Amino acid sequence: MALRRRSRSSVDYWPGFVDAMATLLLVFTFLLSIYAVAQFILTQQIRGQDDVLVRLNSQISELTRLLALERATSSDADQELAALRASLASAESDRSRLQALLNEGAGSDEAAQARISDLTSDLGEQEAISERALSQVEILNQQILALRRQIGALEAALEVSEAKESESSARIADLGQRLNVALARRVQELNRYRSDFFGRLRQILENREGISVEGDRFVFQSEVLFSSGSDEINTAGRDEMAKLAQAVNELRREIPDELDWILRVDGHTDSVPLSGTGRIRDNWELSAQRAIAVVKFLVDQGVPASRLAATGFADNQPLVEGDDDEARRRNRRIELKLTTR
Repeated sequence: MALRRRSRSSVDYWPGFVDAMATLLLVFTFLLSIYAVAQFILTQQIRGQDDVLVRLNSQISELTRLLALERATSSDADQELAALRASLASAESDRSRLQALLNEGAGSDEAAQARISDLTSDLGEQEAISERALSQVEILNQQILALRRQIGALEAALEVSEAKESESSARIADLGQRLNVALARRVQELNRYRSDFFGRLRQILENREGISVEGDRFVFQSEVLFSSGSDEINTAGRDEMAKLAQAVNELRREIPDELDWILRVDGHTDSVPLSGTGRIRDNWELSAQRAIAVVKFLVDQGVPASRLAATGFADNQPLVEGDDDEARRRNRRIELKLTTR
């Protein structure tokens, strides 16, 4: 009776093993679904886009996690298979002992013969189950190996994409460096021509009262060019502007065409508001109209309009602080600056 109970208990492994196999198949089906989705997304969006690379990396991480889960499940199945093999070995041992007893009893023990028959039947069933389990495990191992190869191909594609992205970044950095060098060279060239321009203006307009250099700007006090509250250049101012136009025309023939330069004419006033009774209503209009008058005169003298710009600042950018007569006089001015467009 003890042997019969042991035989029946050994058969109880089958439901658990079937559950394990069903779990393996479900996990593998899920893995194949995840891989199909990843393959479709890769086919559609792999062309060098950073967001695709991020999603692919995330999918590979998920596949790696699922593969680890599959390995753990496969390990559990191997353990159950080992238990089945141990049960099979135990059953074979029992059969051998009973066969020995049968030989000793010379066929007189019918109960032993029945027990041997039962064990033989159970042993056949266990052998069939083991063979099916081994076949299923082998199929799963082959499928997992194929999945690993697919993941390897994805990783290789990612490495190629990352290499191309790195190469593109290096090219962009090189182009940026070249652009910075070219811009610095242009600035140096413009500074050299600005120095030549200021040097020529100093020679032409040196020792003239009301004309000075402030940093990178040539400054004409408004009284040199305009009467009080007027935007029309007076006779003395026309003479000075004619000399300026001559210097600009000489210099523009020397500056290369690819250097995109302009002569900016800025109009400035003091802080005293206009009376508002004349044609010009306020300091904004006065500063702008005076700058425009200088630009138009230079155009009449042959300076290309494309190389000139007029701006008005009213009293918003004073040269000196203060509200006395001297400060107001210095703040009423026309500034010339050679710069880029």
